[in-house]
Amino acid sequence: MEWMTPQQAAPLARYAAVFEPGDPARTGRIAFFAPAGDPPPQVPGGEPGVADLVVPHGDGLAVRTLPVLRLTPARALPVLLLAHRTATTPPAATSDGVDGGRPHPAAAYWGAVLALALHLTARERLLPGVSPAGYDTWRAGPFDAADIARLRALQQAAPGEAVAVPGSDPAVLVRAFLDAIADTLPRTPAARLATGRQAFAAAEPQHVPHLRTWAEEISAGLDSGLRMSLRVELTTGPPDTPGSHAGPGSHPGPGSAERERDGWPRPRLVPRAHSLADPTLAADADELFARADHALGSRAQADMVSAVRRAAGVWPALERLLPVPHALDLTDGELRELLDGAAGRLAGHGIDVTWPETHAGALTARAVVGADREPPADLRSFFTGDGTVDLCWRLELDGDPLTEHEAAAVAEAGAVVRLRGRWILVGADIARKARRRRLPPLTAIEALAVALTGCADIGAERVRVAPTPWLDALRHALTTPGPVPAGQPARLAATLRDYQLRGVHWMDRMTSLGLGGCLADDMGLGKTVQLIALHLLRQERPAERGPTLVVCPASLLGNWEREVERFAPGTPVRRHHGPGRTLTGADDGFVLTTYGTMRLDAPRLAAHPWGLVVADEAQHVKNARSSTAAALRLIGARARIALTGTPVENNLSELWALLDWTTPGLLGTHHHFRKRWIAPVDSERTRTTTAEAAGERQPTARLLSELVRPFLLRRRKTDPGIAPELPPKTETDQPAALTAEQEALYRGQVESVMAEIKAAAGSGIARSGLVLKLLTGLKQICNHPAQFLKEGDDAALAGRSGKLELLDELLAAITAGGGAALVFTQYVTMARILERHLRERGMPAALLHGGTPVAKREELVRRFQDGEFPVFLLSLKAAGTGLNLTRADHVVHYDRWWNPAVEAQATDRAHRIGQTRPVQVHRLIAEGTVEDRIAALLEAKKELADAVLGTGEQALTELTNEELANLVELRSTT
Repeated sequence: MEWMTPQQAAPLARYAAVFEPGDPARTGRIAFFAPAGDPPPQVPGGEPGVADLVVPHGDGLAVRTLPVLRLTPARALPVLLLAHRTATTPPAATSDGVDGGRPHPAAAYWGAVLALALHLTARERLLPGVSPAGYDTWRAGPFDAADIARLRALQQAAPGEAVAVPGSDPAVLVRAFLDAIADTLPRTPAARLATGRQAFAAAEPQHVPHLRTWAEEISAGLDSGLRMSLRVELTTGPPDTPGSHAGPGSHPGPGSAERERDGWPRPRLVPRAHSLADPTLAADADELFARADHALGSRAQADMVSAVRRAAGVWPALERLLPVPHALDLTDGELRELLDGAAGRLAGHGIDVTWPETHAGALTARAVVGADREPPADLRSFFTGDGTVDLCWRLELDGDPLTEHEAAAVAEAGAVVRLRGRWILVGADIARKARRRRLPPLTAIEALAVALTGCADIGAERVRVAPTPWLDALRHALTTPGPVPAGQPARLAATLRDYQLRGVHWMDRMTSLGLGGCLADDMGLGKTVQLIALHLLRQERPAERGPTLVVCPASLLGNWEREVERFAPGTPVRRHHGPGRTLTGADDGFVLTTYGTMRLDAPRLAAHPWGLVVADEAQHVKNARSSTAAALRLIGARARIALTGTPVENNLSELWALLDWTTPGLLGTHHHFRKRWIAPVDSERTRTTTAEAAGERQPTARLLSELVRPFLLRRRKTDPGIAPELPPKTETDQPAALTAEQEALYRGQVESVMAEIKAAAGSGIARSGLVLKLLTGLKQICNHPAQFLKEGDDAALAGRSGKLELLDELLAAITAGGGAALVFTQYVTMARILERHLRERGMPAALLHGGTPVAKREELVRRFQDGEFPVFLLSLKAAGTGLNLTRADHVVHYDRWWNPAVEAQATDRAHRIGQTRPVQVHRLIAEGTVEDRIAALLEAKKELADAVLGTGEQALTELTNEELANLVELRSTT
């Protein structure tokens, strides 16, 4: 569902709103209108229409037919929340970039009702039911006294426009709206787990009249005239209530005789009945059952027994309250069950548990790291050594640490302990932590992760750690950069820009601590020269001297060699590539090798002492299970640096692969990383109800960012201080109409392969293969029929492809103006077709692809940069990274990889440091085809470039047959 932005919601919030109930409740609509009759603005998901509404007319009221815009409850959330927030916020305090106009009182009113609905939902005050028409529905409830008071106040405060439906009752409308929100939000798998019924998780209404009796039994009494609560008391003296005998679970602490002698209190549970109609009426169970004519009513006793039975289904220990509810002495085991989770479960079912005032002091346990030690004086020795750091639980009462003697008393006590003149209840979790305060120590890298996030993983639990001077010092060392040195390495034959000098200083600080890092500057910002400067800087310090091994794609060997010779003249540089390669004499300077050679020579390279190992275009090792990544991990060094313009292309596992190589252990094992980080981040990103509507941030993603930020320096061309140094870049989608031949081929491919897909059973590998076959064929048809039909070199090319004709026009205009162009395609076959076509037209061009020898690649790059030919045809996979092609001022994407990060890398071959002219980017898109629809998806996908990006074509294999057919359908563009 497409969510409204604040900018879209703001104009609609200035219109009146009225609620129109539906059956089931979530099918109701919020209708926005202007009493004067002006039509409301259209927004995503809006349903224009008309409605008969009661509005001011002259000196009175009249029913008029007015234009309205209807929204479902889910789609109306952003508008109503904005109206409520704006109405309750001073105008000067709203600074989110939206129109500061005041909302209509009716819209603000329904926003206030929505706030109550969200509050009820957050507290899980929801009941399953069956609507009058027999559909599944959730309704708000049960209500406590505060809820009822707030509900009544809202019902009485409704402005006229908010209840403008003729003959409507404000009380009925408000309750119906609460039910509509309650019926909208819990449509998740959790709802199925909670009810055991799939219908209550489905978005579309399900006709389930057979569940009516079941739903009424589930909800019976919870929403009626009586509510039950439970009060825990600490009493002294002998037990005097039925069932008060000590049972299983009594604590192993002081015995009964010792308890009586020392005045040890007994925990007692007192059930209490409350009237929902009159919150001032309440009675303890003993009082309620002492007489029949109670103010709570004649049914109060029966309702109380029913409430206890339902509560016993949540916590079986309450069965001891039956058959006649009464005050009950609890065993230590029962008290701890109540403390450690039962109370929370009961609250979720509308049964509040209150604790004695003596328990007002909160007994908590906090994880503490390095509590009794000084911060390490030598961080490098700390990180590179085998030292550990203590981790333990520290018990606190009201935030004040307990003494060793007090903590020991808690460990030895049962469910009740006397601390500082008060009796304090002790849950099983706190007791367990008191008995096992010392935890396994942390390694240096684990301690570093704790310092950066403020959290530690203890068993299956992630807990906040208490701040200590030791942790603060460690965090400060990593997150507070020192002043950037004014100078640069003396032997560097270049003048670094400010941001480049900061990058060198950051890498130097990390490597000097014995840590690694990932320099993730956008392509074209000069990562190579920064790394060369780092090497020279490290050579100035005897302890850090040593050769630097650079592992890079084969196409970049020549570029690295030229850059070292240019920026560090006199520094030895050799290629470890090809026959006869050797490491003899490689004691300083640079050694350059390819990923392929590194795989073959990993043992030999691992045996050589390296001062620094660099993985350039490090996305090549983003798959940690690949043979390339495994070989790279064998090579040791005093420091490791990864260079990449795209630290995350497809998923967060790639981030783990990079940082686990540069700084092993920081993110834990891959299994740990998936469980602790990827799964929670994915879960938070898929929430589409209250969190998105309220604009909440993703806490796990934010915590992960805090952890990796010191180890990943990310700069973009659009960052302040960088963008002014680059010329502007303009990106344009260039539509191309299909020829008649292309249309026929396209329709035939869709019809034939979709039939195969529908016939394929399930969603396994076979179906995925058919989907990829469909998409690949359609892309090739959009490129040129000759590519799809696999025609030979003698096939006619002109007049058969709309894209090719558009390319001819573009290149003619570019070359006529003295410009030069890079033309990218993901298909080598298509690149050869373009090469032949341009040759036949007399257009000077050259082709570089994955099979081009290294020496020829370097020659082609030099010739293009020297202006020997104006059009460079490039295979996206072979030439999308690393190359410096600033001679081009135009980039043409003939077809697209369907991954914004990959496309941006290719564009950055021209738009990079050294470019002096504005760069025009042209994306050729076949109109009305799958390329058209994917182009729209890619625009949205760019917003996620630093989070989890989609996996291109592979992700589309998960579409249903209907979704896939809609995606690939050939649509008219007229």
